[in-house]
Amino acid sequence: MNAQPLAPFLGVLMLDTQFPRPPGDIGNPQTFERAGVPVRYLTVKGASPQRIVKEADPSLLQPFIDAAHALVAAGAGMLTTSCGFLAVYQAVLAQAVPVPVLTSSLLQCRWHPRPGVLTFDAASLSPAILRAAQVPEGTPVQGVAPGCEFHTRILGNARQMDLALAQRDVVAAALALVEVHPEVRTIVLECTNMPPYRQAVAEATGREVQDIETMLVAAWRERA
Repeated sequence: MNAQPLAPFLGVLMLDTQFPRPPGDIGNPQTFERAGVPVRYLTVKGASPQRIVKEADPSLLQPFIDAAHALVAAGAGMLTTSCGFLAVYQAVLAQAVPVPVLTSSLLQCRWHPRPGVLTFDAASLSPAILRAAQVPEGTPVQGVAPGCEFHTRILGNARQMDLALAQRDVVAAALALVEVHPEVRTIVLECTNMPPYRQAVAEATGREVQDIETMLVAAWRERA
């Protein structure tokens, strides 16, 4: 009797982190289980938030390619990553594997009307990353305040984070975005750690909010 093939799953290429990941965060399995999306994670050793966000370390590209191959070999039907800044690897990873690759929430900016980007680190979100994600030219970008709870704990890869304070940090940045750019109709959360605060951002700003969770759940259902 032939063994039945395993059902495909969403494969997540994870940064090497230890900070808290509440439901909604890409690194919490409940985020996808509640949507009926099977998920499996593979950590890229040494890929810290500092090396990815601040240093854009090119030596990490090959480990991400290797991890992508490993997840596909294990049965992944779609791949993503746990950091929006990895949009810079979109073309390379998509060419490396035979399954759809959606590296970053930034990819959906071109699908929504009058988008504005809420990012983890505006100073590090380079034009090269935005171009790699095909973000429309002129799209407003707003980051959380450097040194705030959300920014400091994630960048420093801390084991603890005040989630209530982190939510306030993200909401404050969203309000700053729409205050300066009232024309923004859709807020796209670049950071994969921001989805737990999506509802709070939507309520505070009155805007539609999209993120890595909304994008991946929709893409997974479309492929079914």
